[in-house]
Amino acid sequence: MTASESSLRRFLHGLPGVDQVGAEQRAAGLGTRSIKTTAKARAIDLAISMVDLTTLEGQDTPGKVRAVSAKAMRPDPADPSCPPAAAVCVYPDMVEVAKQALGSSGVHVASVATAFPSGRAAMDVKLADTRDAVEAGADEVDMVIDRGAFLAGHYLQVFEEIAAIREACAREGGPAHLKVILETGELQTYDNVRRASWLAMMAGGHFIKTSTGKVQPAATLPVTLVMLEAVRDYRDQTGRMIGVKPAGGIRTSKDAIKYLVMVNEITGPDWLDPDWFRFGASTLLNDLLMQRTRLATGRYSGPDYFTLD
Repeated sequence: MTASESSLRRFLHGLPGVDQVGAEQRAAGLGTRSIKTTAKARAIDLAISMVDLTTLEGQDTPGKVRAVSAKAMRPDPADPSCPPAAAVCVYPDMVEVAKQALGSSGVHVASVATAFPSGRAAMDVKLADTRDAVEAGADEVDMVIDRGAFLAGHYLQVFEEIAAIREACAREGGPAHLKVILETGELQTYDNVRRASWLAMMAGGHFIKTSTGKVQPAATLPVTLVMLEAVRDYRDQTGRMIGVKPAGGIRTSKDAIKYLVMVNEITGPDWLDPDWFRFGASTLLNDLLMQRTRLATGRYSGPDYFTLD
């Protein structure tokens, strides 16, 4: 897409405004939907298959990344019917470790990049960060937008940065998928969330993602509702399907199922697939496993039954 500052501003500020009260009420209403036992079991397995199992700490070690990778491949070693997670998400210097540990399992390697989580670095540093992750074997790159530039109204700068990072994701056999982190907790309004969502999609992002998990609030149901409406409307207008990834603060099966209900209601079942919807989480998987065991056996296993992430 050819863009200019004036055309982007005209388009983004011409988007319909978000009814804050309406969005929050609808999100709350969808969160009260009851799910029957059989559907709940399917929803839990689907949620497990959508988890980007994440370890993004300064104390990460190769041993921890290998342990997280093993858990992603076999979340419940005692039950081979349990589906694997979608991906393991790590810093760029741990991509090679995760890639070797995951092998041909089909679990993807995702890497944060572009001076995550602040995004405060020169463009050449962000591009090098991305290329390092892709060259090490990352299947997916989670970049952060420059929130300062976006809030200052420098939309073309943000657009061009996303487009350049997407280009840096190029590799033989097809590009690494690009997830664009909006850091919605810093965007101040739902209107800004909608504008940032459209900007990221128009610039070539494969996914739009709520948060780094390092800023509060992180993922919320109303924010995710606004983003789901954006990807729905974007497909209606362009025919191109974009994924959504809420990340940060989603810790329980009950919470995860609320998001799945919302996906089904807002975008429809096409998005109920790990290719189009993910959860960024480090602790959600254990609760999903506990609830899965309870549904299967009638007994509730405590958190000590499963490995810590």
